[in-house]
Amino acid sequence: MIRETHQILGDSAGTSHELTMIRFRPDQPTAKIYLQAALHADEQPGMLVLHHLITRLEQAKKKGLLKAEIVLLPLVNPLGMTHLAFGTHRGRYHPVNAMNYNRHWPDLDALIHQDSEDLSHVFSNNPDENQRLIRQIVKSKLEAQTPVTALERLRHMVMMEAYDADMVLDLHCDDDALNHIYIVPQLMPDYQDLSDWMGSAATMTAEDSGGGSFDEVWPGLWIKLARRYPNVAWPKPVLSATLEYRGLDQVAEEMNKQDADNLYQFLVGRGMIDDHPLTPPSAPPALPLTALEYLRADRPCLMIYHLPLGSIVQKGDVIAEMLEIEGEGAFTTKRPLKAGTDGVLFALNLTKLAWPDHIVAKIAGRQPLEGKGVNLLSD
Repeated sequence: MIRETHQILGDSAGTSHELTMIRFRPDQPTAKIYLQAALHADEQPGMLVLHHLITRLEQAKKKGLLKAEIVLLPLVNPLGMTHLAFGTHRGRYHPVNAMNYNRHWPDLDALIHQDSEDLSHVFSNNPDENQRLIRQIVKSKLEAQTPVTALERLRHMVMMEAYDADMVLDLHCDDDALNHIYIVPQLMPDYQDLSDWMGSAATMTAEDSGGGSFDEVWPGLWIKLARRYPNVAWPKPVLSATLEYRGLDQVAEEMNKQDADNLYQFLVGRGMIDDHPLTPPSAPPALPLTALEYLRADRPCLMIYHLPLGSIVQKGDVIAEMLEIEGEGAFTTKRPLKAGTDGVLFALNLTKLAWPDHIVAKIAGRQPLEGKGVNLLSD
């Protein structure tokens, strides 16, 4: 195990941030696996999951079982860890520009074609060779950049580590939820085993969710290249996914240790670790992200939930009641919040106070919904 500590100069005088990378590298790695947690720095279950995975990988390394290089960043966003105010930690948005840390990541296809260059003449009929060439180009483009702010320096450092990975797994959590996954549709059902091992209650697919999230950067490059150069032999898109480990309060030793064991077994099944493979339980098949329904409050209210996470609901079922807290109906009137689609109720709010347009529940539906627009993720 190699521990690497990188200092990132802060935006204010006298400050810096520490980024830790843990690297396992066998003598002749067959692939590179990149895992990170706490990109939204206030989402911490993934940090404990990776802690336990590191322990498993140390044991596997000592036994000579590792086949792939595996790089882990258990706290990928040290900038977000500093956002402490009034006794509360908030690590989802950058305070300088209010940007969501998991939005607006670079489009690598646009990066390598920023001069409108046609690269078709440099490719061969060998997909592995074309992959190697593209990664060289991406690396050179990234190395030519000059990041200025702390956020730019952090993102640049992360991308320089992840650009040549064969798997990129980004560990997050929701507010109060069951395990679920966001992934591009081109990777399913080939990676149903990832859903199975994670115990995903809902695996939702979108090629472009509209926000430029981190997980879409890596397969998106190869999907766009295949469309731009349709006569070239390309490898399959890189596996990349956002793994949502339940909710904010689900940092628990035995639970997250089991999550780590399941991730380990996923890597075993994929031939990255030469250990004894096990068979996971089956998870539901993937569904389009356009079928995801966000239930929102329309005024200030107190949420009173009637159904637990994991409930199978039908359109019209009452999910919760909203107790009015101002106006003529204050503290005497409750209004029902009903499902607008059939599906599984997989996410609720820990905070029961709601406000206008506040997302208070999520249902993974079976059929695409009308009027979803281009921004499919909540901010």
